[in-house]
Amino acid sequence: MLFRSITASGLISDEILGRRLKLLYNAFTGYQVDTAKLNKATQMATEIGKKFQNFRAVVGKKKYTDNDIENALKTLTDSKKLEEVWTAHKQIGPLVSEDIIKLVKLRNEIAKELGFKNYHEMSLILSDQKPEDVQKLFDELDGLTTPAFQTLKAEIDAALAAKCKIKPEELMPWHYQNRYFQEAPAIYEIDLDPYYKGKDVVKLTQDYFTGIGMEIGDMLAKSDLFEKEGKNQHAFCTDIDRDAHDIRVLCNVKDNSSWMETMLHEFGHAVYFKYHDIQLPWILKTHAHTFTTEAIAMFFGRMAMNAQWMADMGIIKPEDKAKIEETASKMLRLQQLVFSRWSQVMYRFEKGLYENPDQDLNKLWWDLVEKYQMMKKPQGRNMPDWATKIHIATSPCYYHNYHLGELLASQLYFYMKDKLFKLPANQLVSFHNNKEAGKFLVEKVFKPGAFYYWNDMIEKATGEKLTATYYARQFIK
Repeated sequence: MLFRSITASGLISDEILGRRLKLLYNAFTGYQVDTAKLNKATQMATEIGKKFQNFRAVVGKKKYTDNDIENALKTLTDSKKLEEVWTAHKQIGPLVSEDIIKLVKLRNEIAKELGFKNYHEMSLILSDQKPEDVQKLFDELDGLTTPAFQTLKAEIDAALAAKCKIKPEELMPWHYQNRYFQEAPAIYEIDLDPYYKGKDVVKLTQDYFTGIGMEIGDMLAKSDLFEKEGKNQHAFCTDIDRDAHDIRVLCNVKDNSSWMETMLHEFGHAVYFKYHDIQLPWILKTHAHTFTTEAIAMFFGRMAMNAQWMADMGIIKPEDKAKIEETASKMLRLQQLVFSRWSQVMYRFEKGLYENPDQDLNKLWWDLVEKYQMMKKPQGRNMPDWATKIHIATSPCYYHNYHLGELLASQLYFYMKDKLFKLPANQLVSFHNNKEAGKFLVEKVFKPGAFYYWNDMIEKATGEKLTATYYARQFIK
């Protein structure tokens, strides 16, 4: 391959040209095989996706959507009914598991033809990640979170057992208020929605970003932010034209805490796009890595549950800050620790799946769930529950990036708090009206775009490579 030979020659001394060639090589390498195989893999993933889209769990005589299942798991307290609902959802597994294994083997075949051990390794390398670095980060995260999660899990179990009127040792996967125990169960009495009721979520978003020196009015004017008939019901940000900085956001804003978080999150993506150096070549005029833009979105999105931010923005009265600060912090900690353990399951399962798709995948899945999420496998269960998570089929080898983003969000937060502004260790920070905070993010994170390898960018910005240390400091204390 031309790119491979040029890159390996060592003759490229120009840093920008070398980086451009590296990203081009990564972008094109995965397609240098028989197009019939690529088309087949795409078609197989599409067909599996359709099965997920068309599947509805049946409980009794009623069909349940995924939202119905989630709502039932959150609200029901009868163990038999919870088990029935959870089990009904898992019926998608046998419908797709064999197809997924065939797809995994085809992806592996493609990867091996290109010189990689398997598709998981290829996906990480061609997305500009070193597999050994990702493994090291997840091992570090596991070591830091395990003791704290053990303690928190006991608190979760006590609360859920009391709610369902059973003993903690009787808890099963269907008691954890979610299909995968990937979201925090409702064990704390807190509802931030009343504080956001009647507030202008869009104006709050604009005022905050303006206060830190990032203008978003131009992007707001082009965005579609409120509900309409037939409109996509979710949220996303898109950079339509990198050269013209034509960046737009889709949302369906309501005056509640969830949409406040979403607006801050999506406009975190937007400002990252907007403030790339316009002089960069087109291929470098993007984020350092997909997880670094997620990190910025998470950094800002977390503010919606930050009592200091809510006070600074006039959402709550000063006397309300102390009332909600402790519980809001506990809730955010709960969300993060629960998701961190779920991320371990997804990362390690996909790695094992592509290393050996012929192993007992049902056992692998439950071994990981029991170890990292500390949930019991239902006695005698031997079903392809791993296959019920659509991402494994249609968004392969990507999930770990969500948690790398969380690590970086914490690392940036503490670098700014400790090193830039030297603020007290126990002080909550919102960076409200702090233009120096905005300037740091623009100059050190946004402006370089993809000019640097992501870990080099992080080291240049914070003085060290990506680590789980600051995430642990923020959520394990």
